[in-house]
Amino acid sequence: MILRPTAIAGAHSVEIEPMADERGFFARAWCRREFADAGVDFEVVQCSLSGTRLAGTVRGMHFQWPPSREAKLIRCQRGRVHDVLVDLRPDSATYLATFAAVLDAGRHNALYCPTGVAHGFQALDDDVELYYMMSDVYRPDLYGGVRFDDAAFGIRWPLPVRAIHERDRGYPDFDRGAHAERFRASLAGRPKA
Repeated sequence: MILRPTAIAGAHSVEIEPMADERGFFARAWCRREFADAGVDFEVVQCSLSGTRLAGTVRGMHFQWPPSREAKLIRCQRGRVHDVLVDLRPDSATYLATFAAVLDAGRHNALYCPTGVAHGFQALDDDVELYYMMSDVYRPDLYGGVRFDDAAFGIRWPLPVRAIHERDRGYPDFDRGAHAERFRASLAGRPKA
């Protein structure tokens, strides 16, 4: 595997190194040791699948509030998606930075999304599927999101938005100060505002 740092601190693009012969290929898709060698502490405790029917559909931007330690390794296993990360960690050197990459089932590439970073994607093809490996169990009480078209992030989606969940469309404008306050309070274990 090849892990390459992205414009977001701690986030990596991940590419396989296939060994091919007349039968096809074999490749490692995740290895704790190789991630650790790249400075990424990632232990998988949960895996999930996401299926999206229509090209142009946007899902996101989702994250988990502290104390969740949810990081994700996201791989497209059918079709292609425009995958986007937004750094929502107030004390990060790349706070509010975005990074986008095309995840393509034919390339078998992936994106590692660290704890505290929002994730979303737009389907570039009909009937895409994503496979998520996560470092923490999903907790609905810690669920968070920011709007996919919020001017604070300037995300450019490659296709017209054809479908989006009402929840994802309805997040309020991002408030930098309120977000930082809630994030830090959650890290300290204080009740959320």
